Amino acid sequence: MVIMKVSAEDLALLNLLREDARATTSDLARRLGVSRTTVQVRMDRLKSQGVIVGYTVKTAPAFEERQIVALVTIVIAPKVMNSVVAALKKRPEVRRVYSVNGPYDLFAEIAAPTVSDVDKALDAIGEMDGVERTTSMIVLSVKFDR
Repeated sequence: MVIMKVSAEDLALLNLLREDARATTSDLARRLGVSRTTVQVRMDRLKSQGVIVGYTVKTAPAFEERQIVALVTIVIAPKVMNSVVAALKKRPEVRRVYSVNGPYDLFAEIAAPTVSDVDKALDAIGEMDGVERTTSMIVLSVKFDR
């Protein structure tokens, strides 16, 4: 499966689907100013090209506001990337992990209902085999999210 370059119109459709993946084809068409058939053809093409691979749950802002979110930079020992990523994946507080360049190896986003839970998660990450150093920052607010 080869992912083709997407147009500006495709990106607009993808952004609307990121906001509400359950939106009807009619609603998407109205918001994009195109026909329902055009939207359906674009969605089918994006699926067949492997651009759209699934749909997920987006939680309400009221729920997210009750979560403490921390961003964590992680430095790992050489040759343990896969095992550290696998260990992070097992932690339910870890939402995302990015491999990055620069002075850090990984960048993780964690979320938990209390500061104490975030602290425990940070301790657990710091104690993982192969993790040499972490630096964490608490997120104060989200300015926008796509």
